[in-house]
Amino acid sequence: MAQIIETIDVDVPVNVAYYQWTQFESFPEFLDEVVSLTQVTDTLTRWRVNVGGVEREFDAEITEQHPDERVAWTSTGGDTAHGGAVTFHKLTDTSTRVSVQLDWEPSGLVESVGAALGAGSHAVKKDLKNFKEFIESRGAETGAWRGDVEN
Repeated sequence: MAQIIETIDVDVPVNVAYYQWTQFESFPEFLDEVVSLTQVTDTLTRWRVNVGGVEREFDAEITEQHPDERVAWTSTGGDTAHGGAVTFHKLTDTSTRVSVQLDWEPSGLVESVGAALGAGSHAVKKDLKNFKEFIESRGAETGAWRGDVEN
């Protein structure tokens, strides 16, 4: 299993960064490989992604979610086996550190080679940069959800 850990600091308060990250259906606006994402229930999301020209679909279950702190998930079916967590750390009243940990199982030769060469880490780093630009240019989240999902 491959693991990716990346971090970025964003110039918005922790609640703004967290609120935006919980607006899962907005992911295609800043996550390059996400074609569409549908939130089916409070804890179930349906993803369509395009990785290296290969389109895949899968469901993911939110396994843990705590306002302004953490969102964790695991895939529950489909073409991709992965799980991970995003954590939010208040640096100041107006800045937040966002950390992503992603564990995934490469599928096939192309993904295995890509994982070995760090392509996944590069993609997550780029997506975090896109998130930073997205949320800082807006200055506010597109929605908010403060529900708690216990592990």
